[in-house]
Amino acid sequence: MTTPAAAANSSPSLVRSIGPFQLALYALGSMLGSGIYGLIGKAAGQAGTAVWLSFLVALVAALLTALSYASLGSRYPRAGGAAYATQRAFRLPILSFTIGLALVCSGLTSVATQSKIFSANLAALFGLEALPPSAIALGFVLILTAIVFRGIRESMWVNVLCTLIEASGLLIVIAAGMSYWGSVSYFDVPAEKADVALAIIVVQASVLSFFAFIGFEDAINVAEECKDPQRTIPIGLMAATAAAAVLYIAVAVTAVSVVPPAELAAAPSPLTEVMKRSAPGFPGWVMTAIALFSVANTALVNYITGSRLIYGMSNQGLLHDKLGEVHEQRRTPHYAILALLIVLVPLVLAGSIADLAAATVLLLLLVFVVVNASLYVLIRREGEAPGKFEVPAFLPLGGAVVCGALLVTRLISSDWVAPVLAAGLIAGILVIYAVYKPDASALERP
Repeated sequence: MTTPAAAANSSPSLVRSIGPFQLALYALGSMLGSGIYGLIGKAAGQAGTAVWLSFLVALVAALLTALSYASLGSRYPRAGGAAYATQRAFRLPILSFTIGLALVCSGLTSVATQSKIFSANLAALFGLEALPPSAIALGFVLILTAIVFRGIRESMWVNVLCTLIEASGLLIVIAAGMSYWGSVSYFDVPAEKADVALAIIVVQASVLSFFAFIGFEDAINVAEECKDPQRTIPIGLMAATAAAAVLYIAVAVTAVSVVPPAELAAAPSPLTEVMKRSAPGFPGWVMTAIALFSVANTALVNYITGSRLIYGMSNQGLLHDKLGEVHEQRRTPHYAILALLIVLVPLVLAGSIADLAAATVLLLLLVFVVVNASLYVLIRREGEAPGKFEVPAFLPLGGAVVCGALLVTRLISSDWVAPVLAAGLIAGILVIYAVYKPDASALERP
């Protein structure tokens, strides 16, 4: 097996073209596409008109881990950042391998899920119900593959366009309903929870609201394609998280001002229902079209992230050398992109993968616990060079505790299917590790 250094000398590398603004939109696009369009209804059903407080609490919880990722990106700006940080902190290849492939699994199921949603929305928008949904979904994945292979510049421009359209959709909702602000009390809880303290209800709802912020972790995996990554990653991550928080809280206030929380929770498309009541003349197809861009953006970001994770793990010696090669003209990890496509095709053609997607959410929380713990270990270890963006040790420790609590809460509230599937995925990753027997001795330690 060749070392990363040798590989770097004999083959082209990724191209650095991403600045702070593009990275912020990259992370923001992933967060906005993570479920706010549907999640707001469920959160309002739990917290009533106080749902905006649940997003505020979720922001604090998400910030702990986002700050950890920003610090790790500043310290170790490389693709496959989570796996690299885990290996550097604990020096256990089996743990690094598991964390890396757990993230890849999360990305794959997200892309497959989004492709199915895209297929359904496209068919509804253009009257293509006669076409097989799987054919539309597969065509969507092939287009994504072509964009990701084409180059990071092209991928980022598509991401910028989609993110601006996504954000515009939320701004339209806010603008249409802003005249309703102040029409209700923003501290009312559902009638059936009247005897429960407001703080408890808000915290319970924040567990759900937290998932609207998932997506910030994608930014670190394009570190090797960022200009001045030690500066770009912290700025991009913090800007994206702040922008998402402002949009989410404003959307939450708008939604419960226009539609009673119970009705919002029952609506199949909560924000579409808000628009129907606040702007009856607004064409409904516009929101469907915006949803298409949102879904496409989430899938694009997860495809890029998955390919860079595989590329980074290959350069750590955790996966085959070929997966770490870069195309000479396009400067993208073409073998990693192809490997993802090979796995994606059967996933897209398969039936419902909702349970698998739910299982990968559990894996993602587990990853957050390990990544926070890794940064805590690295901060306290003597001789570790600090980055340009440092955080005190209690922040990653707090992030690990919060994500651990969310993981336990999610396990308790889930049916048996998702936890069993999550355990099955981990078991499958461990089997691959045992068969492949990766060697991380070539890991660079700058």
